[in-house]
Amino acid sequence: MPQSLARVYLHIVFSTKGRIPWLKDATLRSELYAYMATVLRDNVQSPAIKIGGVEDHVHALLTLNRSFAIKDVVQHMKTETSKWIKRQPKGTTEFAWQAGYGAFSVSQTNVPKVIQYVGNQEKHHRQLSFQDEFRDFCKRHELEIDERYVWD
Repeated sequence: MPQSLARVYLHIVFSTKGRIPWLKDATLRSELYAYMATVLRDNVQSPAIKIGGVEDHVHALLTLNRSFAIKDVVQHMKTETSKWIKRQPKGTTEFAWQAGYGAFSVSQTNVPKVIQYVGNQEKHHRQLSFQDEFRDFCKRHELEIDERYVWD
């Protein structure tokens, strides 16, 4: 086939370093998500479908461009948004994302469910910690985690 086609949906999850609640301000979070969507679209041609989160972590559902590796997409997201947060009046120069991340495949049929899930993060995290949520994701995707290293 002379034409290369791909549609890969990814649900990417990562937290602030040490899960410090740097993103308490709802306006800052909203602006962060908009900026992150711009970075994804302009820097790695991987458009965001939905971005959400709470004060200590972010979820991004996106369409992965076939020309970029997952690690490069995440690196651009984290590097550019970290620099951006440090320049914001409600940000802090001490801000940092955790070193790791989770990237989970999403089937076309589950995209609407993931959009809803990402959009309901504040409600969801009234009952569940980030760590328990991440453990559940890894279990459902049959990924083993090493508790000594996953929570930097």
